[in-house]
Amino acid sequence: MSVDRRKFLKLAGIGTVLGVTGKAATDALGRSAPDPGDYKQPKTGKRWGLVIDLRKWSHEDSHAVREVCDQIHNIPHVVDEDGNVDSKREVKWIWDEEFAHAFPEAEETEFLAEKLKHMEIPVMCNHCDNPPCTRVCPTQATWKRKADGVVMMDWHRCIGCRFCIAACPYGSRSFNWFDPRQYIHGGDQSKWNLDYPTRNVGVVEKCTLCEERLAKGEQPACVEACHAGAMVFGDLADPQSDIRKVLKDNFAIRRKPGLGTQPEVYYIV
Repeated sequence: MSVDRRKFLKLAGIGTVLGVTGKAATDALGRSAPDPGDYKQPKTGKRWGLVIDLRKWSHEDSHAVREVCDQIHNIPHVVDEDGNVDSKREVKWIWDEEFAHAFPEAEETEFLAEKLKHMEIPVMCNHCDNPPCTRVCPTQATWKRKADGVVMMDWHRCIGCRFCIAACPYGSRSFNWFDPRQYIHGGDQSKWNLDYPTRNVGVVEKCTLCEERLAKGEQPACVEACHAGAMVFGDLADPQSDIRKVLKDNFAIRRKPGLGTQPEVYYIV
């Protein structure tokens, strides 16, 4: 046993007997206690949700949210031999779809507003209140957090069965057919975000609503990257929250509501 370890155990024993805790204990070990101001309180909510205001949404917003999401979460840009995006193996957390693809039921609207017909709609995991993906996962690699409703992923538990991909009616999950690390900034590790884990070949990944940022008291990165309040994040269970106020004052739609999944992403049209 080293001297340092003996000193630590001795002081720990003294602390237990004398009730020395907190700053006194750290001072005894020759270290200063962390400043409470160094820590941010995590964001707490019972039912996190997003509102995307398509009246304010712009091409610049689409580019900004994808760029920041890709950078923070080490999302690979999978390309083919010619350097073009490989649509069959592409990994996407947030991307654009034509309005008719995002909202197929809109095809039944005979006189759909012209501006919506070919509008690019940002889509992602809807963090459904009743997510079918979690029910089919055999290893519980994907689950819905009881505290706030975020649909999570544990890439270490994922066995690549892709049942969740088949169950998700929104196409919100991607499968890593090859080692994704070679496609993160072309494999240049100096450009990776070392504060966020990279994934392995053979696992599924998706948006986790920036749960790592929520834990630090921050909003999802896509929300901060938007301009003019095009995205609003908040607790749908709180009637006084900004997101509830926005939904109260504006008509909003959700993707494929008839499926009973209860998506937590709303669109103001």
